[in-house]
Amino acid sequence: MITTIAFDADDTLWQNETFFRLTEQRFLAMLADYAEHDGLSERLRAAEVRNLSAYGFGIKGFTLSMIETALEITEHRVPGTVIAEILAAGRELLTHPVETLPYVDQVLSQVQQRYRLILITKGDLFDQERKLAASGLAEYFSAVEIVSDKTEAVYRRIFTTRADGSERTLMVGNSLKSDILPALAAGSFAIHVPHDLTWSFEHAEAPLDEPRFAHIAHLGELPEAIEKFMAL
Repeated sequence: MITTIAFDADDTLWQNETFFRLTEQRFLAMLADYAEHDGLSERLRAAEVRNLSAYGFGIKGFTLSMIETALEITEHRVPGTVIAEILAAGRELLTHPVETLPYVDQVLSQVQQRYRLILITKGDLFDQERKLAASGLAEYFSAVEIVSDKTEAVYRRIFTTRADGSERTLMVGNSLKSDILPALAAGSFAIHVPHDLTWSFEHAEAPLDEPRFAHIAHLGELPEAIEKFMAL
C-alpha cells in the first residue's frame, strides 16, 4: 500500500523551463552582432551538460555556461557589456516570480488527506528554497529534500528515511530521466506528468511495460491514477 507521495518541484508544481527558454532567447539576441545564431543554442546546451559536474543543476550553472559560450563563439572578443547583460539576465532568473501549474493546490490538498507528502527537488539550495517559500506550497509537505542530483541511491535513502520504504512510496514528476527511471529502480511506484517544455537533457524512454509506472496528461488526473495503483 502506498503511504507516501514524493513530488518533484520544477515543471511539476511550478513553471521553470519556460523562464530558462526566454532567457536563452535573450542570450541569442545579445550575441546577434557577434555570432551567427545557427548552432548557438546547441553550443549553449553542450556547455550546460559539460559543466554539470562542476556547477550542478540550476540558474548559476546556466549563467556561467552562457558566459562560457559567449567567450567561445567570439574567440574571447565579446564585449564586457554583453557579459554584464548575461549576468543581469541570470540575476533576473533568480528573482523571477513563481507560477504554480494548473491543479497543484487542488490536488495537493486532496492527496494530503490520505498520504504523507514529501518534496524532492534538485538544483541550487538557495534558489529552490526561495521558490518553495514563494510558491505557498511548503505547508503541504512533511519533508523537503534538495539534492544535487536524483539517482537510485538518493531515492532509496530518502524513501527509507522520509517514508516507509520504496515499495510504499510513489514518485511524481515531469522528467523521465530524473524523476521516474531512478525512482522505479529504487523500487517505488512512479507517475509521469509531462510538461510542454522539458530540457533535452531530461529526455528518456518511458518504461511502458513497467506495472509500477503510469503516465497522466496533467496533475488533475493524479488521484485517479493513484487509485489504479492501489488496486494492483
